[in-house]
Amino acid sequence: MAVRSMTGFANASSECAGKHIYLEIRSVNHRFLDAQFKIPDDLRALESPMRELIGTKVSRGKLECRVQLNNLPDNSGSLNINQNLVAELADLNEKWRKKYDVAKLSVADILRYPGVIVSTENDSEALEKEVLALLERALNDFVAAREREGEKLQAHILERLDLMDDIITALESLFPGLLKTHMQRVRARLAEAVQNIDEDRLKQEFALFMQKADVDEEFSRLHGHIAEVRRIVTEQKGSIGKRLDFLMQELNREANTLGSKAIATECTQVSVELKVLIEQMREQVQNIE
Repeated sequence: MAVRSMTGFANASSECAGKHIYLEIRSVNHRFLDAQFKIPDDLRALESPMRELIGTKVSRGKLECRVQLNNLPDNSGSLNINQNLVAELADLNEKWRKKYDVAKLSVADILRYPGVIVSTENDSEALEKEVLALLERALNDFVAAREREGEKLQAHILERLDLMDDIITALESLFPGLLKTHMQRVRARLAEAVQNIDEDRLKQEFALFMQKADVDEEFSRLHGHIAEVRRIVTEQKGSIGKRLDFLMQELNREANTLGSKAIATECTQVSVELKVLIEQMREQVQNIE
């Protein structure tokens, strides 16, 4: 996939260690990768590995990762009891109480004994592994969503590139006739003023005429930039947004130059139409990774 949007959303959920885990990822456009986390304090140690994992899948965008933990309804606040250990303690207590005349252990005494209470809430290692696995799963969906949006951006850009090519080609076919008409107007103006015009003025008029008449370079550069944009959005993989943004600036520069050299209203109109299309593409390019 050549084009990937910086706008995306994905979520995933699972259960582990007596908890229901809900993870959500969303992003908007940004110059660089800016990952922010809203996670419980119990998982704060995961922020660094989560950031690294995101960096392997995403290169640009302002991304927010949110994780919520909730106790499962049938396990909320409950404790798992090591029944075997309790039975052993009770048996020993019964034997020793008779043999050594010691006080009988209370329920509180047994519960305080190390290892009797096993809380699923304390299984932090398993919980952290599950959160990372959940993040990876969500990231795969997130990237897929960005690529689907990228297909739309790609189609939008390619459509406008085709329109630009058609507009420029049409002007190129008209330009010889426009140039001939412009030359006739210049000759007429010079003929009217030939009695009063001096040599320097004549040179200035000729230089101005040649400057406006020479637009071959602008046509060539426009075609070249259009071809490069088309190649990038159809062939190049990875992060292409910054490269496309630069090419939009170059296209706009050439369109402006073409307008400044206008020898007829057709040239001015083409310059305006090109800049409208370029601006439409630039708005979409701002959202490309």
